[in-house]
Amino acid sequence: MSPLNISEPKQVSTLHLLSYSYFTFICYLTIGLPLAVLPSFVHFDLGYSAVIAGLVISIQYMATLVSRAAVGRFSDRRGARPAVIFGLFFGALSGAMLLAAGFVAPRSHLLALSVLLVCRLILGVGESLTSTGATLWSISANGSHNTAKIISYNGVSTYGGMALGAPLGVWLNSQWGLGGIGIFVFALGLLSLIFAVRKPATALVHGEHLPIRAIFSRVALHGTVLALGGVGFSALATFVTLYYVSRHWAGAALCLTAFGLAFIVTRLLFINTITLFGTFPVAMASLSVELAGLFMIWSAPSPTLAMVGSALTGFGFSLVFPAIGMEVVKRVSVQNRGAALGIYTGFADISFFLTGPTTGALIGWFGYSSVFVFAMAAVLLALGLAFTLANQVRHEA
Repeated sequence: MSPLNISEPKQVSTLHLLSYSYFTFICYLTIGLPLAVLPSFVHFDLGYSAVIAGLVISIQYMATLVSRAAVGRFSDRRGARPAVIFGLFFGALSGAMLLAAGFVAPRSHLLALSVLLVCRLILGVGESLTSTGATLWSISANGSHNTAKIISYNGVSTYGGMALGAPLGVWLNSQWGLGGIGIFVFALGLLSLIFAVRKPATALVHGEHLPIRAIFSRVALHGTVLALGGVGFSALATFVTLYYVSRHWAGAALCLTAFGLAFIVTRLLFINTITLFGTFPVAMASLSVELAGLFMIWSAPSPTLAMVGSALTGFGFSLVFPAIGMEVVKRVSVQNRGAALGIYTGFADISFFLTGPTTGALIGWFGYSSVFVFAMAAVLLALGLAFTLANQVRHEA
């Protein structure tokens, strides 16, 4: 194994880094645009149950999760630029299918639903291609010593795109219906595709491509830290509204806003701490802060303190992904890092996908506060595992 050299001297501007994060932003803007509209469209306009409406949303994440490893391998073998180009093409195609679903809905509800399901599957694969490809493309173009910044900017682009996309999609739907969202998504994808085609590719690194199972074994424990750390965010995003209702509080949306703002500000202001203090120290400190934030939400006597706890949770979780992600790319050779990043990110997908039903079952037995007890236990396990991995690295040095 030849690990990445993370001390390359190449200096690049923030604007140049953002020119690659742009593709991640467009990817998640595309995802966010129909997100708040599709459930009501499927349930009320097409007349299907809430379960089917939920399936239309969740099937995208299933496609993303299943395709992560294959997309990573594709990026390693064919290059990150082709992965982004294909991903943007799939994103644009999903817009065309939204337009088609809106067009056929008055004539056939079943056909419209079928088109939407295919649309979501295509968008899920497109998310894998664009997000993994954009990260890898930027690392290849800007030097692996910028990995922490690159992952950080991509994270901000992810949350920023989703945050902007949802309200913009609602407005477009109110003006022109689902077809209006489809046209906008198609045009956005097409323009971004032209930008990607005109942007120079990076050289492929030739060498041994490890089997996926071998890469998985090298990054699985690191991915587990990410998955356990992500339970706090997943629990908060899924159940904080119902938790507020159970306590007769108002302002659950502010709780989510506090999390998002703290997450983004931390990524922008403190990303250099990973280089200054090291990956595992920052990850362990971050998980400790996240744990404190979840405890504050669970024990808060007022919505104001719960909102402070939510901000602490966002502050803590923010640097876990880039800190552990730097360790992941160091554990594989350059020609295998796309697959490694794909597998690593897949652990976050698993966390987000499984936390909802797991904590939902706990609520039935122990009430809404049990969600945050479960999240605290998961983050505590993540902290212990990160400590173990840090000791392992010290012994290997």
